[in-house]
Amino acid sequence: MSNGIVSVTIDIEDWYHIPSVSGSSFSKYKDTEDFFSKWDGRFDYLTEPTMHILDMLDELSIQATFFIVAEIVNRYPGLVKAIDAKGHEIACHGYDHRCYIDNKTRMPLHTKKFFLNQMKLAKELLKMETSQSIRGFRAPAGYVAGWMLDVIESLGFTYDSSVSSNSLYNKTDSHLRKVKRTPYYPRKGELEQGPPRRLIELPFPYLKLGPIRIPSAGGPFLRFFGSRFILAGINQTLREGPALLYFHPLDISSARFPQSFSKQRPFYWSIKGEVIEKRIRWILTKLDSKFVTMRDLERYSKRRLSTEKLPLT
Repeated sequence: MSNGIVSVTIDIEDWYHIPSVSGSSFSKYKDTEDFFSKWDGRFDYLTEPTMHILDMLDELSIQATFFIVAEIVNRYPGLVKAIDAKGHEIACHGYDHRCYIDNKTRMPLHTKKFFLNQMKLAKELLKMETSQSIRGFRAPAGYVAGWMLDVIESLGFTYDSSVSSNSLYNKTDSHLRKVKRTPYYPRKGELEQGPPRRLIELPFPYLKLGPIRIPSAGGPFLRFFGSRFILAGINQTLREGPALLYFHPLDISSARFPQSFSKQRPFYWSIKGEVIEKRIRWILTKLDSKFVTMRDLERYSKRRLSTEKLPLT
């Protein structure tokens, strides 16, 4: 294996943040404000598994990066501070996890100004709660466009980790023709590879089986494809450069979530709980790698790319 650097990343969002419930062109509720104005039942299924993950990371001596939906600062008092107190990196997963491009047309659902204002608010909230410099962004539900990266770069973000180049789906507004599974600089206004800039893309790994590229970073693919598949994709990626793993606290929750309001995904949470925690632990113990935060992966990747021949346009 030519490179043994891996970042463990955790997306901090609750069940009502997923696109079938709120914040997308096909959701039950317009956004989380709409959700909370109508929902009168239990909403917090996030705190307990998040605290359990913090204990697990302590046990394994791993410093991770938490991509946090910024409104959690106010809706879950003390949770973000608890993550910060453990020394983990705090990064941004949007303000309220709404999608900014349509899931079918990939056209903008909101203006650039609206997106800029939300990201500015999100960054300020996370910085005030933790006193960390917020460098990283991951697009809610992975729906990302080139113009979004231009906006976050203008706000001082220095890396994005949203792009998943694969053969099964494309959640971006670009073709991703030359985008692979290792860090690269995205061209201005696009997500294709371009010349160096302040912001770098730290994409998701995939497992290549012949001409087919299957996402292998974790998340739903960890739940449905299993740990050996995820480990194979990460190890394959490590032959080319650094890699990352991602999961959600909800993945290891044993609680039964409320109705997801999605006929399209009736089995989305059918596999979760203790079995997924065991898979995560197995992957982390099998990886013969140096675990670093995403901010460290960003610095390493920029140094690495500075020694390679990069495209001029």
